[in-house]
Amino acid sequence: MEIRDLQYVTELARWRSFTKAAEALHITQPTLSKMIRNLESELGVDLFVRVGKRVEVTDAGALICEQGQMILQAFASLDRELKDMTGLHKGSIRIGLPPMAGSSFFAGVMSRFRARYPGLAIQMVEDGARRIEKEVTLGRLDMGVTVLPTDEEEFSVHSIIERRLKLIVHPQHRLAGRTEVALLELEHEPFILFREDFALHDIIIDECERAGFQPNVMYESSQWDFIRELVAANLGVALLPETICESLDPAHVAQVHLVDPVIPWHLAMIWRRDTYLSHAARAWISFVKNSFGENGEIRET
Repeated sequence: MEIRDLQYVTELARWRSFTKAAEALHITQPTLSKMIRNLESELGVDLFVRVGKRVEVTDAGALICEQGQMILQAFASLDRELKDMTGLHKGSIRIGLPPMAGSSFFAGVMSRFRARYPGLAIQMVEDGARRIEKEVTLGRLDMGVTVLPTDEEEFSVHSIIERRLKLIVHPQHRLAGRTEVALLELEHEPFILFREDFALHDIIIDECERAGFQPNVMYESSQWDFIRELVAANLGVALLPETICESLDPAHVAQVHLVDPVIPWHLAMIWRRDTYLSHAARAWISFVKNSFGENGEIRET
């Protein structure tokens, strides 16, 4: 068994599809199928079984994935350390960003970082905060931006920005003329939320339950601008960070301050505590720390 075999097994287990796994590995599906068959023959066990159109992992496959992930992480760490000896003249950093954080705060920061370190490439993955946390844990991302709270035993955490959520409603909604509204007043409203892999999904549901009701979730999306359009179509209400709300057209949606409770939107940069960080990754962390002031304002560095 070789490192390449472990990569094939873990990717197939991740995607549960020969087609998607082959695309992720940049090989053909027949090549992947042949490599898996050869490995199963070599080991004398089945690693995967087909169930309908899906591929399921056997107990033997799960064992290899569990042990193989640690081996792949160690191999990747060794590879980064060796490449790190060349300094900051070349290399790459893998960063996860939630859509709202990227569009609101990080475009300018990345531009200035690139100007300072032109030899470094940034591989940016845009996804929900909870998915980003998982990818950082698995070593597929060097670091990411998430919404607090998070697991501070698993991650090193650096606070970046703290804002709060605001209510957005249709301009003709009964609450549109209010300056503030308590969360409990939304008990009978249809909610438009982010998907489950976004931290705000669970945060909003948990706060509603603490207020004494289960929210009536009508729509879920991964895009804040689509959520805005659904509200503008009078299909429900939504809670968005006030930074996003600043850019909304009042002719399409109305904004109302949310009180009782005030729900924070607290962004932080995370990276694994138990992993090696290249000089490039450490340079990015230092650059981000210097780019944001104590109140979350973006500074020129």
